[in-house]
Amino acid sequence: MTNSFLWALAAALWTLMPAAPDFTPEGRLGAIRRAQVWTKTDVGAFDFKVGDGEFAPGATVACDYVEKKFSGKTPKFGCVLAPGDDVKVKYGAENSEVYAGVAATRLLRGLGFGVDALYPVHIDCRGCPAQLGGTPAGPGVMRFEVAAIERKLKGRDVKLNKAEGWKWAELDLVDPAAGGAPRAQRDALKLMAVFLQHTDNKTEQQRLVCLPVPGAAPAPAAAPGTAPAAAPATTQPPAPATCELPFMMIHDLGNTFGKANRLNRASISGANLANWTETPIWKDAAQCVGNLSKSFTGNLSNPRISEEGRKFLADLLLQLTDAQLTDLFTTANFAHGPERTRAAGSAGDTVAQWVKAFKHKREEIVQAHCPS
Repeated sequence: MTNSFLWALAAALWTLMPAAPDFTPEGRLGAIRRAQVWTKTDVGAFDFKVGDGEFAPGATVACDYVEKKFSGKTPKFGCVLAPGDDVKVKYGAENSEVYAGVAATRLLRGLGFGVDALYPVHIDCRGCPAQLGGTPAGPGVMRFEVAAIERKLKGRDVKLNKAEGWKWAELDLVDPAAGGAPRAQRDALKLMAVFLQHTDNKTEQQRLVCLPVPGAAPAPAAAPGTAPAAAPATTQPPAPATCELPFMMIHDLGNTFGKANRLNRASISGANLANWTETPIWKDAAQCVGNLSKSFTGNLSNPRISEEGRKFLADLLLQLTDAQLTDLFTTANFAHGPERTRAAGSAGDTVAQWVKAFKHKREEIVQAHCPS
């Protein structure tokens, strides 16, 4: 009996096990009230080239194609790195997600906000269909030169009637008295959405996740080539789901570093140097109303930011050095993206223009003073 057969059998048996229970409306609301949105981070020491360190920028990663359906219109496919370890691969030289998504996730991660990691790599995909558009790189292998591996933040998604995510208005339901994040951190996250011009901010683009509890024993893993242990038979309904460490985060940041627009057109909103440079932070600076146009799918637009939220984000952004910002845009390959990502001149000139735009936006935040 081959290992591949045993792994297939294990996967089949796993699908027969009872799924984790959905949350009740009360349970989900309770998780939101106690949710965090930020963790203390040494911002000035964060290495934007390394990120979370799993895959080096520009590394070549081999994987096996797996048929999966994903939401959204941008090019992506499923790939298995090792048995039981399948990932989403975003790809394509014109796909803003492999540029803007990499930069936005690393920036938020470096500042202390939660994200799903994106790693800019080359992919050698075994068994990938030719219609995906890769380049033949050996028998049964397709090469994708411009690609990014998505690694989701570990944790269990809070689901209500099988639906995931959260609306931006629900950030206002977080209650510091119940242990939830203070307003300064929540408003800082809203202001980061403005800073990035996060146009496609619909509910499913955010995650409400139950983080693993430190020190808790993980569920026993099946040994290679064996099936997971079957769940004990029971006639009792599953207990309502609970969440000890709830965390609210942005999940998909592919349409950023441009200008928010009604139809979320990637050519306008995704890694567009001219549009991002020309879009101010504030719609009304005196009242600290952020400048984020309403998109057809989104549920955040022109948010009012508190003084504590403005100052919280300003203090984080000021810790970033020019060298870090240069690493950020270099690692995200903005200088080698579509024409809209590039400035005239060399690759260094492009990176310098992105850094200049970043610092100008940061200064808009630093210099503002919001009413009480």
